[in-house]
Amino acid sequence: MTTGPNFLIFMVDQLNGTLFPDGPAEWLHCPNLRRLAARSVRFANAYTASPLCAPGRASFMAGQLPSRTRVYDNAAEFASDIPTFAHHLRRAGWHTVLSGKMHFVGPDQLHGFEERLTTDIYPADFGWTPDWRHPDQRIDWWYHNLGSVTGAGVAEITNQLEYDDEVAFHAGQRLYDLARGHDPRPWCLTVSFTHPHDPYVARRRYWDLYEDCEALEPRVPDPGWEAQDPHSRRLLEACDWRRFEITDRDVRRARQGYFANISYIDDKIGEILAILEATRQDAVILFVSDHGDMLGERGLWFKMSFYEGSSRVPLMIAAPELSPARIDTPVSTMDVLPTLAEMAGVDLGTVRPWTDGQSLLPVAAGAARGAPVFMEYAAEGSVAPMVAVREGRWKFVHTPADPDQLFDLAADPDERRNLADDPAHAGTLAAMRETVAARWDIAAFDAAVRESQARRLVVYEALRNGAYYPWDFQPLQKASERYMRNHLDLNDLEERQRFPRGE
Repeated sequence: MTTGPNFLIFMVDQLNGTLFPDGPAEWLHCPNLRRLAARSVRFANAYTASPLCAPGRASFMAGQLPSRTRVYDNAAEFASDIPTFAHHLRRAGWHTVLSGKMHFVGPDQLHGFEERLTTDIYPADFGWTPDWRHPDQRIDWWYHNLGSVTGAGVAEITNQLEYDDEVAFHAGQRLYDLARGHDPRPWCLTVSFTHPHDPYVARRRYWDLYEDCEALEPRVPDPGWEAQDPHSRRLLEACDWRRFEITDRDVRRARQGYFANISYIDDKIGEILAILEATRQDAVILFVSDHGDMLGERGLWFKMSFYEGSSRVPLMIAAPELSPARIDTPVSTMDVLPTLAEMAGVDLGTVRPWTDGQSLLPVAAGAARGAPVFMEYAAEGSVAPMVAVREGRWKFVHTPADPDQLFDLAADPDERRNLADDPAHAGTLAAMRETVAARWDIAAFDAAVRESQARRLVVYEALRNGAYYPWDFQPLQKASERYMRNHLDLNDLEERQRFPRGE
């Protein structure tokens, strides 16, 4: 029989890692995450592999950059033959379960999970495919525009609140079921929420927590259209910025709603952790986000950028063998897969060919990561592949479409000064360019993205004609096996479904 730790993985959506410098910032009302941070290894400089939902999540699952997963954007298929951490754990004998969002595109909606408890909140088809042949063309039905900012406010229920309420409920119910002991295997339960992703609408009890919050004003002001870098200007166009007049009040309310929804998620995580404790189960607990949110810093919103607010994410791991500590070494969400594999006792030799990440266990013990952190972006608002390198104090951003960017994050954590044209840093710039040239064939990357887009645009148009068969995951419940049914023995059922027994 397989033995090993249980894993409880919390993933949230669009949570800005600069708000988690060492666990939650002091002004955030997050008692549950604060308690978790106190017993965790806290990676203060963790980065997404790609600052967009589907690419970032596929990279998190597979431990590979988008140029390997081919999940370039929010409508790119995640191929079934790419091993994920769910595959590696399941192959080793773990029971793998997903409750919530993972934004899988394509007919495979499991990717190694044995069970999926909810549907996804986003579509699984090719409808959001960008088209680099028409760089000025917006996807009109695309989710993001600045209406999320002007529409910030209070509501008791929204599409997203309904979803996350359901995600938490099913995760809690599954924890109760796992405690009953019908399945002797160790388990990995991934609970993936859609908050604090915009729209910035929150329940009143959370909204009011931040009425006089000190952080409602961005640290870095909007420099104005002309002073934005070229990619940031494209992102503003992608968000349809010309149709909206964003006032200072809009900015404060949007940030207030965002902070409020962090507290909402904190409550949901607290509910699940309370069930874990009440059912006397032990688990390694991991908390992470897929990417961040610019939150109005420098006039930008949402993600899709390599600036810190968009690309940096919280990452915390609580495990018996890990001493709580803050780790400042830059790491990647792609490092989660080999970390889980090593903690499960999986032979890393069978994992390394399929991952661009490294186990975090040596880093948690104080060792160097051994390689820079790499990021990629090839989706909305870009016109060519963008790549980034975080190494030591430096961040370097390169795309053939725009001038290079070089930031010294130790001296300039808000990334206000691009040093790429500063002669004093010519050596660092040259070294970073060499790293990029050794790591990427940008021309081949560009060709692959364009070919993928072209194929999907043809396929999507074809599949919308005639009968439509959706790929969206449909959760099924075996009603004949739930509660009391006449083919079940009532006495046996009541005993099996009780936890703890005999108290």
